[in-house]
Amino acid sequence: MAADYANIDIAPFIDHSLLLPIATPEQISQWCEQAYRFNFAAVCVNPCYVKQVAELLHHKKPHVCTVIGFPNGATTSAVKLYEAKEAVENGATELDVVINIGWLKAGETEAVYGDIAPICEETGQSVKVILETSLLTDAEKKMAAEIAMDAGATFLKTSTGWNGGATVADVKLLKEIAKDRVGIKASGGIRTHQDAIDLIVAGATRLGTSRGVDLLRQRHNPDKENSE
Repeated sequence: MAADYANIDIAPFIDHSLLLPIATPEQISQWCEQAYRFNFAAVCVNPCYVKQVAELLHHKKPHVCTVIGFPNGATTSAVKLYEAKEAVENGATELDVVINIGWLKAGETEAVYGDIAPICEETGQSVKVILETSLLTDAEKKMAAEIAMDAGATFLKTSTGWNGGATVADVKLLKEIAKDRVGIKASGGIRTHQDAIDLIVAGATRLGTSRGVDLLRQRHNPDKENSE
């Protein structure tokens, strides 16, 4: 990318994510402290840790984000809605909801819409719909994006990170489809500061990564980035 973009501050774009099944309460506290210190956009955790994050970030700038139907998107719509409502009750202000990929691929567009719309309507919070772009054709990405926006999504999110990650091409495609109606969250496989810059320039308005602190350090230590 052009040198003009080298000085972009990536911190406000970052959803500082800790979604590993082995994450401990102590690590969650560390993630919250880092998010506050480095001015990250949000802390994204599994639902069982939402209450802890909400308490630690009370009256602080980072949003409290959690995942719904993660990572496969194949729980029932009723379960997803319950999970989302409980997360909001516990303090979540942003919900990253995995689309039902099998329904999408089968062309069951009404079912996909019905899976997402109630969450958007009944929680009143920001909903980022995870499309899992690495598993979709471009036509399916377009269909999924349009359904998500019609259902009330506030962001289109590329990936869970469990089946491949974000690409510049996919972010550009989603940006073109969205036409600035919603945000774009690139997630998965963001390993270097340059990766982050490239995705932001392509149109990402959020970056989902567990490596946020490392990415910031790379900006001031390019040799570290080149060695990874």
